[in-house]
Amino acid sequence: MTTTASRGSRLAFWAGLAWFGVSTVLFRRRDPIVGSLIVTDRCNLNCRHCAVANLRKVDYPFETLRRDLRRLHAEGVRLLLLYGGEPLLWHDGELTLRDVIAEARAIGFGWVGVVTNGTRGVDLPEADLVLVSLDGMREHHDAIRGRTFDRVVTALQAADTPNLCLYMAVNRENLDDLEDVARLAGSLPAVRGVSFNLHTPYPGTEALALDPQQRREVCARIGTLIRDGHPVLNLASALPRIADLSAPRPCPQCVVVEDGEQWSCGRCIEIPGLCEQCGFSFAAELSLLFRGSPAVVAEVLRRYPALLLSGRRARADAG
Repeated sequence: MTTTASRGSRLAFWAGLAWFGVSTVLFRRRDPIVGSLIVTDRCNLNCRHCAVANLRKVDYPFETLRRDLRRLHAEGVRLLLLYGGEPLLWHDGELTLRDVIAEARAIGFGWVGVVTNGTRGVDLPEADLVLVSLDGMREHHDAIRGRTFDRVVTALQAADTPNLCLYMAVNRENLDDLEDVARLAGSLPAVRGVSFNLHTPYPGTEALALDPQQRREVCARIGTLIRDGHPVLNLASALPRIADLSAPRPCPQCVVVEDGEQWSCGRCIEIPGLCEQCGFSFAAELSLLFRGSPAVVAEVLRRYPALLLSGRRARADAG
């Protein structure tokens, strides 16, 4: 049952987000609002497009994560994403990722999401949104991530909490699967939609990158899926700027933290020339939003509150 206190907390959360957006646009603030915390770089997969997993093969201690969470919150971050590696591998003694989410809630984060490869299960009702990597249909997903497609889809089909989102990195090998993945997302009751990113060519993964014509065609197809009513979470208004790599970057409203080290927008910022080729759609969308793009602002107001609120409702129902 929803209490007066919880309703007041939600109203305060939304009021804070609204003020952040307005003040950032009006006063050109550069403060962060979205934080990504790397809880481990261990991963049970060896994906061909990934250049950051299993470098240290370490789970960061709970006290280290608590320190980083407090730092992010003190800087103004209220929307939190937990990443790996594979975050569901993380543990510190008896503590698991659920304890990290609980700590984030206690510190004051109003929205918490998790990005996972789905092979360790997707049942995480404590999170507002669980983004599950699915890089195409069976043939292409398995060629990129190993033979995990059936295991991930089985977990998605069995999920009880409707707080899931498919998360596809589009590259030159799986680009033909866009429409099938969107249809799959629409067929799974617990899945809210699919978010498409374009491959970012980290060193050693350049062969997977889309060429300029492919980028334009992929973004046009994503736009068509949105117009046709498929559950695609990308912003149609940002797609032209994503297609031609003209979105402002890096996005100072996004930060990434790993073991006390912090980057603005993403870790690709430290690799010369890579930021300009970044395919992370969410960062491009936020960058345009906080620079006051009228079309992006209007679309965010129309679409994002329903996404964020329904995740909170799903968590409340599960709890």
